[in-house]
Amino acid sequence: MNPISLVDGFSRPITYLRISVTDKCNLRCIYCMPEGGLPWLRREEILSYEEIVAIVRASASVGVRTIRLTGGEPLVRRNLSRLIASIAEVEGIEDIALSSNGLQLGEQLEELVAAGLRRINLSLDTLRPDRFEAIARRPGLDAVLRAIDAAIDAGLTPLKLNCVVMRGKNDDELIDFAQLTRDRPIYVRFIEVMPVIDNVELQRDAYISSDEILQRISAEDELHPVVGPSGNGPARYFAYSGAAGAVGVISPLSHDYCQRCNRV
Repeated sequence: MNPISLVDGFSRPITYLRISVTDKCNLRCIYCMPEGGLPWLRREEILSYEEIVAIVRASASVGVRTIRLTGGEPLVRRNLSRLIASIAEVEGIEDIALSSNGLQLGEQLEELVAAGLRRINLSLDTLRPDRFEAIARRPGLDAVLRAIDAAIDAGLTPLKLNCVVMRGKNDDELIDFAQLTRDRPIYVRFIEVMPVIDNVELQRDAYISSDEILQRISAEDELHPVVGPSGNGPARYFAYSGAAGAVGVISPLSHDYCQRCNRV
């Protein structure tokens, strides 16, 4: 008897499940939410770890193999390593990843890896302390940079680094970010800023297409199309010759990627 597979209406196999473990975040990024935050869900409205594991188990039974934990900021939820350990025990799950802003990663990394974490995506929109606080409305650049080093040292490679590009805010750092890929296994993914209710004016003024991003980076040195790192994702990747990592672009507005989607 053939195992049941999860397939969408376009006959695409769904093998990747993203789970938000909290709506809370310890940053207030200007493209994401208002400075005062949002009305948070009540505790009883959020799935318990036991409920999440039950969903993972059911998903694995129909072909899901990769789990990504997201938020909000997932590391603000207590005892996340306990959830990861439980997911790692589910038959069929082959890969557990985490998306984080990195502020609390350093203090939790050892227990997360021991529990079964295999990959991580970190968000970082600037390499300059003053800009970090202006964009995130909170300090913390040093903690994120330490988290990058710690994640690489812990073997969570290739490391994906997500950067939302905004004209007049951080677009003059494109080359600085791209240079991070030359000597280290870092995959910098430049993301087009997307409109949401609280950032419509910002998005209108700050939007930069992925085509312009690639053009500006390649002016520094020639880029070559490359295969991306293991795992799932919508980015198209390019690399400088001999680079240990690569740059990628995620283009939700200028180039949709729906045909490559395999996630729920």
